[in-house]
This record gives sequence, structure tokens and C-alpha cells, in this order.
Amino acid sequence: MILVLLVIFQIQEMTNGNNEIVIANRNGRAIRFHESAVREMGRTATGVRGITLDEDGKDEVIGMICIKDPQKETIMVVSENGYGKRSDIEDYRKTNRGGKGVKTLNITDKTGELVAIKSVTDENDLMIINKSGITIRLKVAEVRIMGRATQGVRLIDLEKRNDQIGSVCKVTSEAEEESVAESSSEQELPEQNEEHIDKN
Repeated sequence: MILVLLVIFQIQEMTNGNNEIVIANRNGRAIRFHESAVREMGRTATGVRGITLDEDGKDEVIGMICIKDPQKETIMVVSENGYGKRSDIEDYRKTNRGGKGVKTLNITDKTGELVAIKSVTDENDLMIINKSGITIRLKVAEVRIMGRATQGVRLIDLEKRNDQIGSVCKVTSEAEEESVAESSSEQELPEQNEEHIDKN
């Protein structure tokens, strides 16, 4: 039996003791459970089973996310051939840790295997990096929410390039970044004026 051992550390930035965990594997399945199912343990502990992997010799965990606001967040998955989709968190039934999970993407030859899972909102962008080194930025809000077991939509056309997705990361949307930058500039201006007055 192939399994994944999981240890959850309650770090302030990651969990608060009342969050939910979703783990996804390469073969397109994911499991959702409450973090309380994993007791706190020491750093050097072996851990407990998070998800049971397929016995095909190729399956592996491709990511884990922490759900803090189920009403606002959705689950985004991306496959190696450039397909992806968003699904409501409630589409993933809550179970105990250690199971095989439920289908999170309909894996086909066209989609390729799963490479990433992220918790996202409409305020996020995705940075997708191909194995060839090409990077694109995609607005999450442009990807519609659809059923959990569907194939998804094409996020990037890789067929002509004979390329695959190598990495995916979640970033703040460009509009929100500009808003934060403007707020920071406004806060810095009074300090600069005060310094100028002191010198005179």
C-alpha cells in the first residue's frame, strides 16, 4: 500500500486550529478533511496518513492547500498540458484523512496529469511557468467555476509548442498591487515633508 504521511504544524500564517486541508494527487483526485484530524506532534515525528496514493508507481502528491474562508475561496487545479478549472469547495465532501479522495479533474491524454492545486479568489492571479521557461499571468476571475469532476478549460495552448507546465503560483491581482503601491506612496509622503521641514 502506498500512502502519504502528513504532519501539520500550527504556524500562525498557515492554520488557526479550525481550518480545512485539501490534498491532491497526480492522478486527479483530492481529499478534504478538518485539520483537527491530525494531532499536533513533534518536528521529527513520522506523521500520519493524509491520502492513499494509487499503486501504479507514478502517483504522487502534487500539492496541499489550507482553506480559511470556504464562502470566499474556490479550488483551482491545473494539469500539465495547460487545462484547469475552478470548483466550489463544497463540491469536495468532507471525509476523514487517509482515504483515496474524490475526482478533482477528469484526467485524459488531452489534459495530462495534475500538476497544481491552489485556493483562490477573484482577487488573485495565477503565474504559470512552462518547462521551456515561458511565463504567463492569468486572472483567476476569468476562469469560470464548474463541476468538480469535469475536464476543465484550456488555460494556455501548449500543443503547438510541444511543451508542458512546470510550475504554478498564486499572486495578488495587478489591480490590487497597484492599489497597495498607491497607498504606500501616500503614507510615505507626509514623512518626507516632515523631514524637509526639519532641515529648514
